[in-house]
Amino acid sequence: MARFKSFVLILALAAPASFASQRLLYLEAQAVAGYSFHDNEVVWYSMDQMDAMQKPSIGFDFLHRLSGESGDWGLLAIQARLAYDSTYKYNIEPQLYNAYLKLKPSFGDVWLGHNKPAFGLASNLDNHGTLLQPLSMYGFGYDRDWGAGYYRDLDWGNAALSATLGSGMPFIAKGNYLLSGRLAKGDLNRDNYTAGLSASYGRTLETMGYHLDWMFDEPRRMAMLGTDGTLYSNRWENRIELLVNITDHGEMLPSYMDTVFTIFYRSTVNAMDENRLKLELQYIYQHQSNEDHHFLSTGFSYQIIPDLTTRLYLIESSIVAQLYWYHNL
Repeated sequence: MARFKSFVLILALAAPASFASQRLLYLEAQAVAGYSFHDNEVVWYSMDQMDAMQKPSIGFDFLHRLSGESGDWGLLAIQARLAYDSTYKYNIEPQLYNAYLKLKPSFGDVWLGHNKPAFGLASNLDNHGTLLQPLSMYGFGYDRDWGAGYYRDLDWGNAALSATLGSGMPFIAKGNYLLSGRLAKGDLNRDNYTAGLSASYGRTLETMGYHLDWMFDEPRRMAMLGTDGTLYSNRWENRIELLVNITDHGEMLPSYMDTVFTIFYRSTVNAMDENRLKLELQYIYQHQSNEDHHFLSTGFSYQIIPDLTTRLYLIESSIVAQLYWYHNL
C-alpha cells in the first residue's frame, strides 16, 4: 500500500477548494478470464500477469473540480484499483493510475502527479478499462508516469509537454528522467481528425507494471520519435502511429544501441444506436535486430446497459473475455 502514499501531497494541495467545488465518483468492477493457446492454460489477465493491465478487480475513479467565483481553476483526479494477481501476497495487487492535480491558469493546463506523458496516441486514449492497448503498454514509453506536464488548446490543434521520472507506474528515483512533447493539428470533436508529432528523451527504467527489471535495474539512455494520426469517418475510426525507439543499454550491453521501428494500426467500426457495438482490429509491426515481429488482435465490445460493457477479443495468442461495470454514484 506504500505506493498510495505518493499522492498524499496532492490531496493536501487540494484542501483549499471552495464550497463551489464539484465532485464525481465512479465505482468500477471487472471480471477478466482467458485462455492462452501458447501456454495451454486458463489466464486471469488480458496480456501479462506482471503488468498493470486488465485483471479481476474493483476500484474507483474520483474527480474533484475546483472552482471559485471566477470559475473553474483546477481539478483533482484519483483512479485506483485492487486487482487479483497470483504473484502478490494474498493475491491482491493495489494499482494506482491517475493521481494528479491539474491547475488551469490563463496560459494552459498544468498538472502535477501521476498522469499520461505527452507522447503519441496513448496520451489521448482512455484505455483504462479496455482490452486493446496502445504502444505505451508494449514497452514504448509509459502509460502513466510521475512528474509534471503542460497542455494547451490552440486554434489549429494543441501542444503538450511533460517532465516525468521515467519509471512508469512505481515511484522510483535513481537518477532517471523522461522529457516528452507532442504537437498536434486538428481536433477530433471539431474536425474529425488529428495528426501529431511526438518526441521523448531521457534516462529511463525498465519496468513492467510495478516490477523493476532485475537485469536492467539502472537507468538507460533512450530517445523516441513518433508520428500519429486519427481519422473519424461516419461510424469508422482509424488510428495509426509510426515510432522509432533507440535505447543505449550501457554497461549491461556495452556499445549496444538497440533500435526498434514500429507501426501501429487500429480500426474500429461503431454499430447500433449510441455506438453500443464496436468491432475492432489492431495490428502492430516491429522491426528489431533484423527480425520482424507481428502482433494481431481483434474482437468486439458491446455495451449491454450504460454502466455495463462486455468484451471478447483474440489478443495475439490468447482469447480474453471481460465484463466491465462503471457506475456514477
